[in-house]
Amino acid sequence: MPESPRTLPARSAGLGLRRALAAPLLAAPAGALDFLEVAPENWIGVGGRHGKAFAALAERHPIVCHGLSLSLGGPAPLDMDFVATLKDFLDRWQVPICSEHLSWCADEGHLYDLAPIPFTEEAVRHTAARIARVQDALGRRIAVENVSYYAAPWQEMPEIDFINAVLAEADCDLLLDVNNIHVNAVNHGYDALAFLHALPSERVRYIHVAGHFRQAPDLLVDTHGAAVTDPVWSLLAAAYRHAGVRPTLLERDFNIPPLPVLLEEIDTIRMMQDAALAEGAPARVA
Repeated sequence: MPESPRTLPARSAGLGLRRALAAPLLAAPAGALDFLEVAPENWIGVGGRHGKAFAALAERHPIVCHGLSLSLGGPAPLDMDFVATLKDFLDRWQVPICSEHLSWCADEGHLYDLAPIPFTEEAVRHTAARIARVQDALGRRIAVENVSYYAAPWQEMPEIDFINAVLAEADCDLLLDVNNIHVNAVNHGYDALAFLHALPSERVRYIHVAGHFRQAPDLLVDTHGAAVTDPVWSLLAAAYRHAGVRPTLLERDFNIPPLPVLLEEIDTIRMMQDAALAEGAPARVA
């Protein structure tokens, strides 16, 4: 029988594991960060020096998973063979949280991008049923992430209503990405704070924070390739007030700076968590 998953304290800050960061993370002092997030597709079955590095880091830090390929809103059949493999991975590494994007990325092959799901009642039913099937197969709840998008084809309802309907019908958790809220608010002209407050606080499992690229005053690109901006930090503080202090991950996928620079942003997350707790925000263990 697999061991029980680890838990993450509410006041915890993590970093996405990229292969370029493996050696610096192994050399980092104890307590530099609290957990690591991985895309399981990038690590399942990996051996050699990369596999050894992953195993060493997984012994040192709790691992959470943020998938790239389930294509929860897509038209192609779910890959249940992969879901079974994913379950083995989650059990093997005692993963406390498994999340995926509320998007789709496959139809007779992977598209290597995250496409927006149409905001329709039919898409709500389709996506929620697929999430429920994955949860049943994994034997655990999953969290779905509110994603950034640049077009909304076949939109019958606002984005916030679509997300809330999927969460309720699938009875799943939410991975709250505050950078994606800011990016979408700028690109699609809505109020980021109002959007945040309309999300169900009790479903927030953990939080993502990241940087983006400013293409134009009314066009932001969700690159995960820059430092977190002040408006996104402000939205993170608002998220702690709305949903309580939750484990929070710093995403950085491109233009990765030296680890000490990333750890400065990790320290900012921790200071913001401490400030929120001091102001009376509840602590929510994941």
